[in-house]
Amino acid sequence: MMAYSEDHIALAAEYALGTLDADERAQVETMMAVDTEFTALVHAWEYRLGVLNQMVGSIEPRPIVWENIRAAVGHSGPQAPLVLPDAAPPPPATPFVPEATPVADNWGTDTANVIQLSGRVRRWRNVASFATAAAAALIAMLGLQVYQPELLPNGLRPKPRTQVVEVKTAPPPAAAQYVALLQKDAGSPAFILTVDAATKNFTVRKVGAQPEPGKSYELWIVSDKLQRPRSLGVIGGNDFTARPVLSSYDADLVNKATYAVSLEPEGGSPTAAPTGPIVFTGKLIETVPPAPAPAR
Repeated sequence: MMAYSEDHIALAAEYALGTLDADERAQVETMMAVDTEFTALVHAWEYRLGVLNQMVGSIEPRPIVWENIRAAVGHSGPQAPLVLPDAAPPPPATPFVPEATPVADNWGTDTANVIQLSGRVRRWRNVASFATAAAAALIAMLGLQVYQPELLPNGLRPKPRTQVVEVKTAPPPAAAQYVALLQKDAGSPAFILTVDAATKNFTVRKVGAQPEPGKSYELWIVSDKLQRPRSLGVIGGNDFTARPVLSSYDADLVNKATYAVSLEPEGGSPTAAPTGPIVFTGKLIETVPPAPAPAR
């Protein structure tokens, strides 16, 4: 990238601020037309100082302002007719005099250098003043974004941030588990019945029972609270059979009842009662106690 002098940088900054006169603006625009890097320098200053325009809203001036301007420049009243002066006679010819070199003053300072230096100082003072104002505007904008974002334009308001908070809850306490060995005697369990106290769903696992040709095993619940045994369904031919039919019974009845398996015709009893022999029985025992409720 081309290295620019301090005057070029100051010109670019003042062009972005709009403080140059017509000749200086024409000079900057000519340089921008032929030098893309200088154009980028001007755009960089416009980006840095553009926050000043965003912080100030547009305000329509009152009609009296224009009248005051016209009065200040002497055009508020009727204007006198324009009178052109008479043409002046041509000046007498003067002899050629060689151009004088810059004369130093009593302090030994070159006048042209003084003018150039004063112009550079003026530019840098202007740039420093506006840079300070831009920094103050940025600080004010950041403060408003934190404490009073509603006072800023919509384009400068910070976007709301969403924070996801994960709340871990304790798992529900485990329900009690009950198991019954359905068997003919203590040494030959045929099925294992498992009941979940919370859902009252039960699972029957085949252990030692052998299938009978043309026959089906059917599970029954027997209790003094029931007028007759109630069927819980036919035990399937797979190793596990799950049913939810205990949900309609009282928990105390389920825990204290006797469970029996009868040998029925294929597909189950044709009536609402066992028709074949009762081959296996058992009662539930608690194997997993319920977990205590968590302390508040």
